[in-house]
Amino acid sequence: MTSERYQAAVRQARDLLRWRSPLRAELWASRLAAELADEQEAGELDTALAGDPSREAALIAAALSSVGAPAEAARPADPWTKRLGQVECVGAWYGRADRYGEQTLAALSFVYASGKEPHVLVVGIDQVHGGLAVDAVVEEPKFLDDLTLPESDPAATAARVVTAFRLTGALLEARVADTFAPLRAFALARATPLAAETVPEAAVAVEFPDLPGAEEAFEALREFVGDRPLWWSPSRVSAFLQVWLPREAILSDAAIQAVPEVTRAWTRATADEPEILARIDADAPGLPARMADDSLASLRKRLAGG
Repeated sequence: MTSERYQAAVRQARDLLRWRSPLRAELWASRLAAELADEQEAGELDTALAGDPSREAALIAAALSSVGAPAEAARPADPWTKRLGQVECVGAWYGRADRYGEQTLAALSFVYASGKEPHVLVVGIDQVHGGLAVDAVVEEPKFLDDLTLPESDPAATAARVVTAFRLTGALLEARVADTFAPLRAFALARATPLAAETVPEAAVAVEFPDLPGAEEAFEALREFVGDRPLWWSPSRVSAFLQVWLPREAILSDAAIQAVPEVTRAWTRATADEPEILARIDADAPGLPARMADDSLASLRKRLAGG
Protein backbone atom coordinates (compact mmCIF):
# COMPACT_ATOMS: atom_id res chain seq x y z
CA MET A 1 0.00 0.00 0.00
CA THR A 2 1.41 3.35 -1.01
CA SER A 3 1.94 6.12 1.52
CA GLU A 4 -0.70 8.21 -0.26
CA ARG A 5 -3.33 5.48 0.05
CA TYR A 6 -2.48 4.92 3.70
CA GLN A 7 -2.79 8.61 4.49
CA ALA A 8 -6.15 8.67 2.69
CA ALA A 9 -7.33 5.78 4.88
CA VAL A 10 -6.16 7.67 7.98
CA ARG A 11 -8.12 10.76 6.94
CA GLN A 12 -11.24 8.67 6.39
CA ALA A 13 -10.76 7.02 9.78
CA ARG A 14 -10.53 10.48 11.35
CA ASP A 15 -13.98 11.27 10.00
CA LEU A 16 -15.29 7.95 11.32
CA LEU A 17 -14.00 8.77 14.79
CA ARG A 18 -16.23 11.83 14.74
CA TRP A 19 -19.27 9.83 13.64
CA ARG A 20 -18.76 7.18 16.36
CA SER A 21 -20.84 4.74 14.31
CA PRO A 22 -19.87 1.04 14.40
CA LEU A 23 -21.97 0.35 11.31
CA ARG A 24 -20.33 3.10 9.26
CA ALA A 25 -16.90 1.89 10.37
CA GLU A 26 -17.58 -1.73 9.44
CA LEU A 27 -19.02 -0.85 6.04
CA TRP A 28 -16.01 1.35 5.36
CA ALA A 29 -13.61 -1.40 6.44
CA SER A 30 -15.36 -3.84 4.11
CA ARG A 31 -14.81 -1.46 1.19
CA LEU A 32 -11.17 -1.00 2.19
CA ALA A 33 -10.64 -4.76 2.35
CA ALA A 34 -12.08 -5.08 -1.18
CA GLU A 35 -9.64 -2.46 -2.47
CA LEU A 36 -6.54 -4.28 -1.22
CA ALA A 37 -5.06 -5.85 -4.33
CA ASP A 38 -3.39 -8.89 -2.78
CA GLU A 39 -1.87 -10.40 0.36
CA GLN A 40 1.29 -8.31 -0.08
CA GLU A 41 -0.68 -5.07 0.00
CA ALA A 42 -2.67 -6.28 2.99
CA GLY A 43 0.61 -7.07 4.74
CA GLU A 44 1.97 -3.62 3.94
CA LEU A 45 -1.14 -2.07 5.46
CA ASP A 46 -0.79 -4.15 8.59
CA THR A 47 2.86 -3.13 8.91
CA ALA A 48 1.92 0.53 8.58
CA LEU A 49 -0.80 0.15 11.22
CA ALA A 50 1.59 -1.58 13.63
CA GLY A 51 3.98 1.37 13.43
CA ASP A 52 1.31 4.02 13.82
CA PRO A 53 0.19 4.73 17.44
CA SER A 54 -2.61 7.09 16.39
CA ARG A 55 -6.31 6.65 17.20
CA GLU A 56 -7.00 6.57 13.48
CA ALA A 57 -4.69 3.59 12.97
CA ALA A 58 -6.28 1.81 15.91
CA LEU A 59 -9.71 2.31 14.37
CA ILE A 60 -8.60 1.05 10.96
CA ALA A 61 -7.16 -2.10 12.52
CA ALA A 62 -10.21 -2.70 14.72
CA ALA A 63 -12.65 -2.12 11.86
CA LEU A 64 -10.78 -4.45 9.50
CA SER A 65 -10.67 -7.11 12.19
CA SER A 66 -14.44 -6.81 12.74
CA VAL A 67 -15.13 -7.76 9.10
CA GLY A 68 -12.70 -10.66 9.09
CA ALA A 69 -9.81 -8.94 7.33
CA PRO A 70 -6.33 -9.73 8.70
CA ALA A 71 -5.29 -6.99 11.08
CA GLU A 72 -2.68 -8.23 13.53
CA ALA A 73 -2.25 -4.71 14.80
CA ALA A 74 -5.85 -4.55 16.04
CA ARG A 75 -6.06 -2.76 19.37
CA PRO A 76 -8.63 -0.67 21.25
CA ALA A 77 -9.24 2.75 19.76
CA ASP A 78 -12.13 4.60 21.43
CA PRO A 79 -14.64 2.95 23.80
CA TRP A 80 -17.37 2.87 21.13
CA THR A 81 -15.18 0.76 18.85
CA LYS A 82 -15.63 -2.15 21.23
CA ARG A 83 -19.10 -2.50 19.71
CA LEU A 84 -17.66 -3.27 16.27
CA GLY A 85 -19.03 -6.62 15.14
CA GLN A 86 -21.00 -7.07 18.37
CA VAL A 87 -24.40 -7.66 16.80
CA GLU A 88 -27.41 -9.88 17.35
CA CYS A 89 -29.45 -11.35 14.51
CA VAL A 90 -33.10 -10.48 15.13
CA GLY A 91 -34.74 -11.87 12.00
CA ALA A 92 -34.27 -13.65 8.70
CA TRP A 93 -36.19 -13.93 5.44
CA TYR A 94 -35.73 -15.89 2.22
CA GLY A 95 -37.76 -16.01 -0.98
CA ARG A 96 -38.16 -15.02 -4.61
CA ALA A 97 -36.87 -11.74 -5.90
CA ASP A 98 -38.95 -12.04 -9.09
CA ARG A 99 -42.05 -13.87 -10.31
CA TYR A 100 -40.17 -16.95 -11.51
CA GLY A 101 -37.56 -17.15 -8.76
CA GLU A 102 -34.69 -16.73 -11.19
CA GLN A 103 -33.12 -14.72 -8.39
CA THR A 104 -33.82 -15.19 -4.70
CA LEU A 105 -33.18 -12.83 -1.80
CA ALA A 106 -31.71 -13.80 1.56
CA ALA A 107 -32.13 -11.15 4.26
CA LEU A 108 -30.68 -11.02 7.77
CA SER A 109 -31.60 -8.28 10.25
CA PHE A 110 -29.17 -7.18 12.97
CA VAL A 111 -28.90 -4.78 15.87
CA TYR A 112 -25.84 -3.87 17.91
CA ALA A 113 -25.54 -4.92 21.52
CA SER A 114 -26.24 -1.31 22.47
CA GLY A 115 -29.61 -1.58 20.72
CA LYS A 116 -28.57 1.05 18.20
CA GLU A 117 -28.12 1.09 14.43
CA PRO A 118 -30.52 -1.68 13.39
CA HIS A 119 -29.77 -2.77 9.83
CA VAL A 120 -30.58 -5.49 7.35
CA LEU A 121 -28.22 -7.31 4.99
CA VAL A 122 -29.91 -8.41 1.75
CA VAL A 123 -28.10 -10.72 -0.67
CA GLY A 124 -29.26 -11.51 -4.20
CA ILE A 125 -28.66 -15.12 -5.24
CA ASP A 126 -28.75 -16.06 -8.92
CA GLN A 127 -30.57 -19.38 -9.27
CA VAL A 128 -30.18 -19.68 -13.05
CA HIS A 129 -26.39 -19.74 -12.87
CA GLY A 130 -26.00 -22.17 -10.01
CA GLY A 131 -26.85 -20.22 -6.87
CA LEU A 132 -24.18 -17.51 -7.05
CA ALA A 133 -24.29 -14.43 -4.85
CA VAL A 134 -24.50 -11.53 -7.30
CA ASP A 135 -25.59 -8.51 -5.25
CA ALA A 136 -25.63 -7.29 -1.67
CA VAL A 137 -26.97 -4.21 0.09
CA VAL A 138 -27.21 -3.00 3.67
CA GLU A 139 -30.33 -1.00 4.43
CA GLU A 140 -32.56 0.16 7.27
CA PRO A 141 -35.13 -2.42 8.46
CA LYS A 142 -37.98 -0.58 6.73
CA PHE A 143 -36.39 -1.68 3.44
CA LEU A 144 -38.01 -5.07 4.09
CA ASP A 145 -41.49 -3.56 3.90
CA ASP A 146 -41.37 -3.55 0.11
CA LEU A 147 -39.97 -7.07 -0.31
CA THR A 148 -42.73 -9.27 1.17
CA LEU A 149 -40.27 -12.10 1.80
CA PRO A 150 -41.32 -15.12 3.89
CA GLU A 151 -39.67 -15.43 7.28
CA SER A 152 -36.90 -17.99 7.45
CA ASP A 153 -34.61 -19.68 9.96
CA PRO A 154 -31.55 -17.43 10.54
CA ALA A 155 -29.07 -20.33 10.48
CA ALA A 156 -30.48 -21.63 7.20
CA THR A 157 -30.57 -18.17 5.62
CA ALA A 158 -27.02 -17.44 6.72
CA ALA A 159 -25.88 -20.78 5.30
CA ARG A 160 -27.41 -19.85 1.95
CA VAL A 161 -25.54 -16.55 2.00
CA VAL A 162 -22.18 -18.14 2.87
CA THR A 163 -22.61 -20.89 0.27
CA ALA A 164 -23.60 -18.39 -2.42
CA PHE A 165 -20.57 -16.18 -1.69
CA ARG A 166 -18.31 -19.23 -1.77
CA LEU A 167 -19.65 -20.23 -5.18
CA THR A 168 -19.11 -16.72 -6.54
CA GLY A 169 -15.58 -16.66 -5.15
CA ALA A 170 -14.77 -19.88 -6.98
CA LEU A 171 -15.44 -18.23 -10.36
CA LEU A 172 -12.86 -15.90 -11.83
CA GLU A 173 -15.24 -13.68 -13.78
CA ALA A 174 -18.64 -13.97 -12.15
CA ARG A 175 -20.94 -11.13 -13.18
CA VAL A 176 -21.92 -9.24 -10.03
CA ALA A 177 -23.35 -5.85 -9.11
CA ASP A 178 -21.08 -2.93 -8.30
CA THR A 179 -22.14 -3.09 -4.66
CA PHE A 180 -21.10 -6.72 -4.31
CA ALA A 181 -17.32 -6.58 -3.76
CA PRO A 182 -17.39 -3.67 -1.26
CA LEU A 183 -19.86 -5.58 0.93
CA ARG A 184 -18.35 -9.06 0.63
CA ALA A 185 -16.26 -8.93 3.83
CA PHE A 186 -19.11 -7.35 5.80
CA ALA A 187 -21.67 -9.87 4.56
CA LEU A 188 -19.48 -12.87 5.38
CA ALA A 189 -18.63 -11.47 8.80
CA ARG A 190 -22.35 -11.18 9.55
CA ALA A 191 -23.47 -14.50 8.07
CA THR A 192 -20.65 -16.93 8.85
CA PRO A 193 -21.07 -17.09 12.66
CA LEU A 194 -24.79 -17.81 12.22
CA ALA A 195 -24.62 -20.32 9.37
CA ALA A 196 -25.82 -23.88 9.74
CA GLU A 197 -23.33 -26.54 8.62
CA THR A 198 -25.46 -27.47 5.63
CA VAL A 199 -27.98 -25.57 3.55
CA PRO A 200 -31.46 -27.06 4.08
CA GLU A 201 -33.81 -27.49 1.18
CA ALA A 202 -36.39 -24.76 0.78
CA ALA A 203 -39.68 -26.20 2.00
CA VAL A 204 -42.35 -26.55 -0.67
CA ALA A 205 -45.76 -27.87 0.41
CA VAL A 206 -47.28 -29.65 -2.57
CA GLU A 207 -50.60 -31.50 -2.77
CA PHE A 208 -50.16 -34.06 -5.53
CA PRO A 209 -52.93 -35.76 -7.49
CA ASP A 210 -53.96 -39.26 -6.49
CA LEU A 211 -52.76 -40.94 -9.68
CA PRO A 212 -50.82 -44.13 -10.41
CA GLY A 213 -47.16 -43.21 -10.83
CA ALA A 214 -47.50 -39.78 -9.21
CA GLU A 215 -44.94 -40.47 -6.50
CA GLU A 216 -42.44 -41.76 -9.05
CA ALA A 217 -43.00 -38.70 -11.23
CA PHE A 218 -42.54 -36.43 -8.22
CA GLU A 219 -39.18 -38.01 -7.39
CA ALA A 220 -38.01 -37.27 -10.92
CA LEU A 221 -39.17 -33.67 -10.56
CA ARG A 222 -37.39 -33.29 -7.23
CA GLU A 223 -34.18 -34.62 -8.74
CA PHE A 224 -34.48 -32.08 -11.54
CA VAL A 225 -35.11 -29.02 -9.37
CA GLY A 226 -32.39 -30.06 -6.90
CA ASP A 227 -31.46 -27.42 -4.36
CA ARG A 228 -33.11 -24.57 -6.31
CA PRO A 229 -36.84 -25.33 -6.00
CA LEU A 230 -37.93 -21.68 -5.95
CA TRP A 231 -36.72 -21.20 -9.52
CA TRP A 232 -39.67 -22.27 -11.67
CA SER A 233 -40.26 -20.53 -14.99
CA PRO A 234 -41.65 -21.39 -18.45
CA SER A 235 -38.16 -22.05 -19.76
CA ARG A 236 -37.32 -24.32 -16.84
CA VAL A 237 -40.54 -26.27 -17.33
CA SER A 238 -39.62 -26.79 -20.98
CA ALA A 239 -36.14 -27.92 -19.96
CA PHE A 240 -37.75 -30.49 -17.66
CA LEU A 241 -40.39 -31.82 -20.06
CA GLN A 242 -38.55 -31.58 -23.35
CA VAL A 243 -34.92 -32.21 -22.46
CA TRP A 244 -34.17 -33.53 -18.99
CA LEU A 245 -36.83 -36.22 -18.68
CA PRO A 246 -36.10 -37.83 -22.10
CA ARG A 247 -32.37 -37.57 -21.50
CA GLU A 248 -32.04 -38.61 -17.86
CA ALA A 249 -35.19 -40.18 -16.37
CA ILE A 250 -36.21 -43.83 -16.46
CA LEU A 251 -39.92 -43.87 -15.67
CA SER A 252 -42.75 -46.35 -15.78
CA ASP A 253 -45.60 -45.73 -18.21
CA ALA A 254 -47.80 -44.74 -15.27
CA ALA A 255 -45.27 -42.18 -14.09
CA ILE A 256 -44.95 -40.72 -17.59
CA GLN A 257 -48.72 -40.30 -17.73
CA ALA A 258 -48.68 -38.67 -14.28
CA VAL A 259 -45.90 -36.18 -15.05
CA PRO A 260 -48.17 -33.41 -16.46
CA GLU A 261 -50.50 -33.35 -13.44
CA VAL A 262 -47.59 -33.62 -11.01
CA THR A 263 -45.88 -30.73 -12.78
CA ARG A 264 -49.07 -28.65 -12.62
CA ALA A 265 -49.39 -29.37 -8.90
CA TRP A 266 -45.78 -28.29 -8.34
CA THR A 267 -46.49 -25.12 -10.31
CA ARG A 268 -49.56 -24.27 -8.26
CA ALA A 269 -47.51 -24.66 -5.07
CA THR A 270 -44.39 -22.78 -6.15
CA ALA A 271 -45.08 -20.22 -8.88
CA ASP A 272 -48.71 -20.26 -9.94
CA GLU A 273 -48.23 -18.29 -13.15
CA PRO A 274 -50.46 -18.70 -16.22
CA GLU A 275 -47.44 -18.71 -18.53
CA ILE A 276 -45.97 -21.73 -16.76
CA LEU A 277 -49.22 -23.68 -16.88
CA ALA A 278 -49.58 -22.81 -20.57
CA ARG A 279 -46.09 -24.14 -21.24
CA ILE A 280 -46.96 -27.41 -19.51
CA ASP A 281 -50.05 -27.72 -21.70
CA ALA A 282 -47.92 -27.15 -24.80
CA ASP A 283 -45.03 -29.46 -23.90
CA ALA A 284 -46.72 -32.34 -22.08
CA PRO A 285 -48.54 -34.05 -25.00
CA GLY A 286 -45.32 -35.02 -26.73
CA LEU A 287 -43.67 -36.41 -23.61
CA PRO A 288 -44.49 -40.14 -24.14
CA ALA A 289 -42.97 -40.03 -27.64
CA ARG A 290 -39.86 -38.26 -26.39
CA MET A 291 -39.44 -40.73 -23.53
CA ALA A 292 -39.56 -43.59 -26.05
CA ASP A 293 -36.96 -41.99 -28.35
CA ASP A 294 -33.61 -43.56 -27.48
CA SER A 295 -31.77 -40.96 -29.55
CA LEU A 296 -32.67 -38.36 -26.91
CA ALA A 297 -31.36 -40.44 -24.00
CA SER A 298 -27.98 -39.85 -22.41
CA LEU A 299 -25.37 -42.61 -22.40
CA ARG A 300 -25.98 -43.14 -18.68
CA LYS A 301 -29.69 -43.64 -19.27
CA ARG A 302 -29.11 -46.02 -22.18
CA LEU A 303 -26.69 -48.10 -20.14
CA ALA A 304 -29.01 -48.12 -17.11
CA GLY A 305 -31.95 -49.09 -19.29
CA GLY A 306 -30.02 -52.11 -20.41
